[in-house]
Amino acid sequence: MKRSRSFPDVLAGGIFVLIGGAFAAGSLGYELGTPLRMGPGAFPLLVGLIVAALGLAIVIKGLVAGELIEFGPIPWRAVAAITAALVFFGLTVRGLGFVPASAVTVLLTTLASTRVRPLMAVAVTAGLTAAATVIFVVGLRLRIPLIGPWLGM
Repeated sequence: MKRSRSFPDVLAGGIFVLIGGAFAAGSLGYELGTPLRMGPGAFPLLVGLIVAALGLAIVIKGLVAGELIEFGPIPWRAVAAITAALVFFGLTVRGLGFVPASAVTVLLTTLASTRVRPLMAVAVTAGLTAAATVIFVVGLRLRIPLIGPWLGM
């Protein structure tokens, strides 16, 4: 019985090994310190080695116990809706303010699914906008106006 290899696993694992290795190599330019008094290079070295080790494990898994993965059609509607929502938020949050920009962003992301009904989209928009406002503006105290200058307030 021939075992299949998983190219996506090998590729993803290889990327992790490269990124982890780059962090580990970059950290060697800083003082490592001792185990009891770690220097600025110790944490990036440890994280880089852990990421590289996990990447190596993923590569080995992809080579030894690969699985056949079949991808369905690409959901272009979802890709376009979510990309448009993120770009919209980034371009308008300062001008519209946090609440309107968040509301339109959430509403645009609900367009990614063909199963979301208008009433559900409005409910999700209201709930996520309120939650985001409480978390980011009230809780984390981000200095973003709730209503921006483009709306005359």
